[in-house]
Amino acid sequence: MNKIEKSSQFDSESLREALQKAPADRDRVPEPEELNRIAKQTAKRLAQESYTPTMITGLLRLAEFSALFLVGLAIHLIYDGPALGLTGVYYLPALLFGSLMAIVVMQLSDCYLVPALRTAIHTYPRVFASWTGTLAVLAVIGFFLQFSLVYSRIWFLAWFIAGAAVLFLSRTLLAFSIRRWARNGVMERRAVIVGGGDMAEALIRSIEQEPNNDIRICGIFDDRSTRRSPEVVAGYPKLGTASELVTFARLARIDMLIIALPLSAELRVLQLLKKLWVLPLDIRLAAHANRLRFRPRSYSYVGAAPLLDIFDRPITDWDSVAKRGFDIFFSLAAIAALWPVMLGTAIAIKLDSKGPVIFRQKRHGFNNEVIDVFKFRSMYTEMCDPEAKVLVSKGDPRVTKIGRFIRKTSIDELPQFFNVLKGDLSLVGPRPHAVAAGTKDLQFTEVVDGYFARHRVKPGVTGWAQISGWRGEIDNDDKIRQRVACDLYYIENWSLLLDLKILFLTPIRLLNTENAY
Repeated sequence: MNKIEKSSQFDSESLREALQKAPADRDRVPEPEELNRIAKQTAKRLAQESYTPTMITGLLRLAEFSALFLVGLAIHLIYDGPALGLTGVYYLPALLFGSLMAIVVMQLSDCYLVPALRTAIHTYPRVFASWTGTLAVLAVIGFFLQFSLVYSRIWFLAWFIAGAAVLFLSRTLLAFSIRRWARNGVMERRAVIVGGGDMAEALIRSIEQEPNNDIRICGIFDDRSTRRSPEVVAGYPKLGTASELVTFARLARIDMLIIALPLSAELRVLQLLKKLWVLPLDIRLAAHANRLRFRPRSYSYVGAAPLLDIFDRPITDWDSVAKRGFDIFFSLAAIAALWPVMLGTAIAIKLDSKGPVIFRQKRHGFNNEVIDVFKFRSMYTEMCDPEAKVLVSKGDPRVTKIGRFIRKTSIDELPQFFNVLKGDLSLVGPRPHAVAAGTKDLQFTEVVDGYFARHRVKPGVTGWAQISGWRGEIDNDDKIRQRVACDLYYIENWSLLLDLKILFLTPIRLLNTENAY
C-alpha cells in the first residue's frame, strides 16, 4: 500500500480568502440535495469509519514496544525473581531503552511501511537485523559502563530469542490481517473524484496500476451532462453533482476528494472548491495530465499519480486520538471539581421555576450533523426556544432570575462536559450554534461565506472566539463574521498547546460578563 508522501502545501488561509471572493452563490442553508438510489446505497455501505495506515502502523509500534518490554520483564522476574532493587535500577531502564531503540531502528529500516507489512516474510531479515543490532548496542553500552556483570547472560539470551519470536509472530499475524482488512474495507483510504471524462479515467487507471495501493475509489461526481461526462468512467458510476457530493460526504465516511480538472479551468476549480472546502476531507487537485509542472516537492502522490495538496482534513489520525484523550481527562477533572456547583445550580433552578433542570437544544456538530447539546435551563419552560429563532438579549423577559446569573457566569454550559464524554463535543473548538441561529434578518449561513467550514472539526465547550472577546449576544453581522474568522483560525492552527492555552484562559475571560445575557 502507498502512503501519501507529504510535501509543501498551498497556503490554506490565502486560498480561503480567494474562495470567499470567487463568484458563486452564498453558502446558504439549502435543503440537503436528494441523492439517487446508487449514491444512497454507496453512502450507506460507507457509513462506518475505516482505519488509516497511519493508525494501524502506529498501533503496531506501540504493541511491539509493549510486547518486547513485557517479555523481557517476565523472563527477568521468572529467572531472577522479584529483586526489586536490581529490577528498578538496572533492568527496567535496560528494558525500556532496548524496546524503544528496537522500534526506532525498525522504523529507520522501513519495517513499518505498509507494503512491507503486507508481505511480512520479505521483511524478516530486516526485522531480525534490527533486533540483533539493538541488543548488540545494549551489550556494548553495558560493557563500557561496566554494568555487564549486573545482568544475567541467560536472561539476555532468552530476551533475544523471545523478542525475535514475538516480532516474527506479530508480523505474520498482521500480514494476514491486512489482507483481510483490505478485502473487508477496514483498512483503506476512501476517495471520490470530482470531474469525469478522459482525465478522470487516466487518473483511475494510474491509481489502480499500483498493486499495493490503499486508495478505494468510491465514485465520481460531475456537474457536466452525460454528453461531456459519461455515466460510468473506468467502471465507476457517476453518483451525482458537486452539490450532491456535499450531502454524500455527510452520510458516508470519506477521506479524500480528488478534483480531476485541468489547472487551466481556474474559475471552475475555484467554484468547486467554494462548495467543497467546507467538508472535513483531504482535498487534492490531480496533476497527472497537466503540462504545467511544479517542483517535485510541490506534489504528493497516490501511487504514481501526482496530486497538488489544496486542503488537509484537520485533526486526523493520532492527533484526533491525542485530542480525545485530552478531552476525556480534563472533562472528568472538571466534573470532579465542579460537581458541587452543578448540584447547587440544579437545586436553585428547581426552586426558582417549574420545569426540567436540563435543557436540550439542537445544534450543528461535526460535519454539519445535528446533535443535542445539554444546558442548565435558564428560561421559563413555556418560553423556551429550542431552535434559537430569537436570540437572548439584555433584559429578556424569557430568562429566569437564576437564569440571568448562570448565563452571565456561563454556569449554564457546565452540563456540556457530559456532551464531551459522549463524544458529541470537544472541550475546545468552534462553539456549536443552534440549527436555526441567525442575526435579526438573516441566518448565519447567509451572512458568512464558508460558514459550514467551521464544522470541519467537533464543536467545543469553549473556543478561540470566546477568549478573543467574541462571547455573548450576536446582534449584528460583523460579530458572526469575527467569530467564524476566529473559528477558522483555530482549525488551521490547531495544536494541543493551543487547546491548553484556550482552556486555561477561559476562566479569566469569563470574568468579563459585558456581552453575556
